[in-house]
Amino acid sequence: MSRQLSYSEQVEVFRRLQAANPHPKGELEHLNAFTLLVAVALSAQATDASVNRATRDLFPLADTPQKMLALGEEGLIPYIRTIGLYRNKAKNVIRLSELLVQNFGGEVPSSRAALESLPGVGRKTANVVLNMWWGFPSQPVDTHVFRVGNRTGVAMGDDVVAVERSLENHVPVEFQKLSHHWLILHGRYTCVARKPKCPICPIRDLCTYQEKTPG
Repeated sequence: MSRQLSYSEQVEVFRRLQAANPHPKGELEHLNAFTLLVAVALSAQATDASVNRATRDLFPLADTPQKMLALGEEGLIPYIRTIGLYRNKAKNVIRLSELLVQNFGGEVPSSRAALESLPGVGRKTANVVLNMWWGFPSQPVDTHVFRVGNRTGVAMGDDVVAVERSLENHVPVEFQKLSHHWLILHGRYTCVARKPKCPICPIRDLCTYQEKTPG
């Protein structure tokens, strides 16, 4: 069983992740707050790469709620057909565009409650927008963050909200704004779900995971 890392261990974990990647960034391509919101909503149960392939043609044509509404659901579908659950996502994108125009003057709001009032926008999506666009130290928890947090002892919890709270409580303040980027990228490329790449892991000696992949 993993254990929760101490404060000094947390500092060293994020110091090393920062040294390896001083300026981590989300991999979803976007042009503004609206396209970031749409991209994150489209990425549910899909890869960032698949969303980027779809939105490279979409966003130059529809980078505001008003332009997305002009495109319409049937006009949107051909652009996102390669993304999983595309029909339901198309409905959500058009409806959230309507609500942004009706309720928020066409602007993406900067509160979690307002963001979560939009269709297809859950807690993780809201946290991504709050963090990446508005600069809040919010902690989006996706499958990578959930796995890495529990496996390494950085942030432990039985569900995504518990892991989010653990991140807020345990990640040193100076690392909180970028911590989810480091954890996502670490989970995507090093601490992968099957056969994690422990021999090349920069935090191997700090990680509390007992079933480490041998060198």
